[in-house]
Amino acid sequence: MEHALSSRLIHLRALDPAHNIARDYSIWMSVDLFGDYVVETCWGRIGGQGQRQRRSFPDAPSARHHVRAIIRKRRGSKRRIGVEYRLMVAAGESA
Repeated sequence: MEHALSSRLIHLRALDPAHNIARDYSIWMSVDLFGDYVVETCWGRIGGQGQRQRRSFPDAPSARHHVRAIIRKRRGSKRRIGVEYRLMVAAGESA
């Protein structure tokens, strides 16, 4: 079974040395061997172990909806942590 999406990476970073803020946030979306769409998020302090969450979705629209919700929340970082996340990498690969 062919899928229009094989993998997609979005990497965000929030830096403010004056306030000791150094955070990374990565979102990886791919298709597993069973045809489910998987969204994996990794976040934490730069250089630290951080945390990881992996969710599976039956179709691409629901996976994209989840990714958009994550990005919407990251856009509010200025209000929450005092610094905005900046896009470091946005890469995708089509099958």
